[in-house]
Amino acid sequence: MTEHNTRHQVVVIGGGYAGTLAANHLRMRTDVDITLVNPRPKFVDRIRLHQFVSGTGDATIDYGTLLGEGIELVVDSATRIDTATRTVRLTSGRVLGYDHVIYAVGSTAAIPSVSGAAEFAFPIAEFESAQRLRADLAELPLDAPLTVVGGGPTGIETAAELAEQGRTVTLVCGGTLMPSLSAPGRRYVAKWLSRHGVTVLEADVVTEVRPDAVVFADGAVRPSALTIWTAGFGVPELAAASGLQTDALGRLLTDETLTSIDDDRIVATGDAAAPSGQPLRMSSQAAGALGAQAANTVLSHIAGTEPAVINLAVMGTCISLGRRVGLRQLARKDDTSVNLYIGGRMGARIKEVTCRIGVGKIRREARKPGSLIWPKSGPRPEQPAAAAPVVTSS
Repeated sequence: MTEHNTRHQVVVIGGGYAGTLAANHLRMRTDVDITLVNPRPKFVDRIRLHQFVSGTGDATIDYGTLLGEGIELVVDSATRIDTATRTVRLTSGRVLGYDHVIYAVGSTAAIPSVSGAAEFAFPIAEFESAQRLRADLAELPLDAPLTVVGGGPTGIETAAELAEQGRTVTLVCGGTLMPSLSAPGRRYVAKWLSRHGVTVLEADVVTEVRPDAVVFADGAVRPSALTIWTAGFGVPELAAASGLQTDALGRLLTDETLTSIDDDRIVATGDAAAPSGQPLRMSSQAAGALGAQAANTVLSHIAGTEPAVINLAVMGTCISLGRRVGLRQLARKDDTSVNLYIGGRMGARIKEVTCRIGVGKIRREARKPGSLIWPKSGPRPEQPAAAAPVVTSS
């Protein structure tokens, strides 16, 4: 049987930046039937969730404007990948057969171990929690004390959006304010936050969240009408639930071509992939290229050719500080920051262009599969996947 007289069934699990781009990229072959499984009927532009929460922007996009012709969107959630029968089981009871799976489930908010945080704090990593947070914020007066826990990009951007609206915000970092920034970049962010009334508690650690307060390690209690939790990310448990090997966080263990070390018909991408136990930084910047890489790996498996290994440079980051100011931290190809950044209105423009590019490259891939290009890093440090922490589902 030749490759041209059969159809190849590919199921993409997860319709985020990586999964949606991968689905479009697969259309480089005309004999591939592509099914995209996603729990929501609309694409969530996650890097804009802080804008959605504060009411300064939207964070959902119609899949009809993102997916290329012929891709079937199934609004459902996968509960298990059955490698023995090559099927994906869905919450609805539907079962999808596959020849290949692209595992693109993305990331979620980490489940906080801090007392009261799961009950009383609002995560912001997913659309549903962002909706609840936005609704609760709308009912609070502007002078109600708000606490944002987490000194990374999401925490900084959320605190900045709320402060620019005149709200009373405390940002608790639990360590260094965004340590991945250069020292000059951190000073710039800290100065902006201070100038806009944000109280930054850099080294303080929250040990308890109450309905109306947060408690610190030294016993201090600070009023908080609403607490937003942005510290840490997790991943869905689908891989482990399917008996596939994962790293300690739950990301699917793969080789350097993003192929599962357990089953060469499963390819992972985006935040939920751990190639050689050395995952790239979770970011929309990496997601598009990893989506294309995963699709290329599947296409190579179909064609019977050797798939390429990862070759992607993730360089620096962009942070918005409200709607008028931003920061672009410059970095080397290994993502280590240099002492140079672009701030002010130019930084804000770069951030906005970067956000638009994240969606724009998905649309371009829908129009012209295979069009995506990305910066290359050269070979990654070698480390066998077996040396990584492994969790195996029972």
